[in-house]
Amino acid sequence: MSRREPGLPCRRPVKLRVISHGMTTPAVIQRWLDLIDGDHGDVTPLLAPDAVFYSPAVFTPQEGREKTAAYLNAAAKVFGGNGFGYVNHWYADRSAVLEFVAEIDGIHVNGIDMIEWNDADEITSFKVMLRPFKALQTVIPKMAELLQA
Repeated sequence: MSRREPGLPCRRPVKLRVISHGMTTPAVIQRWLDLIDGDHGDVTPLLAPDAVFYSPAVFTPQEGREKTAAYLNAAAKVFGGNGFGYVNHWYADRSAVLEFVAEIDGIHVNGIDMIEWNDADEITSFKVMLRPFKALQTVIPKMAELLQA
């Protein structure tokens, strides 16, 4: 069988594709993508004052612009340079789901970012989900180290 099974690690470079379902890329998401594709600058200007970050590893929502920025900036450091890329995009009126892949310490990471924004095009909610479990186990200590610094 020449095709790999869904969800299995891909051992060769993956040609990333972007599929936008339903509409063109919303302005706030384009700014997010530009930030991710660029120098990984500070995400704070994209966030609403009452932004909330939902971590795949922490039960309690992280409330406020500063906490949300801290988590997103730490994630940019953990995932940066590890083959991170978005492979699918789905958009609604004020929300998006962005599927990503990466490889950290030899572990294939697959996840989604669920993003919501307000009328001012500020991100109000950022929820991350990761799979497989081994990927989550790999990412948690790296994020914890950066967030404690």
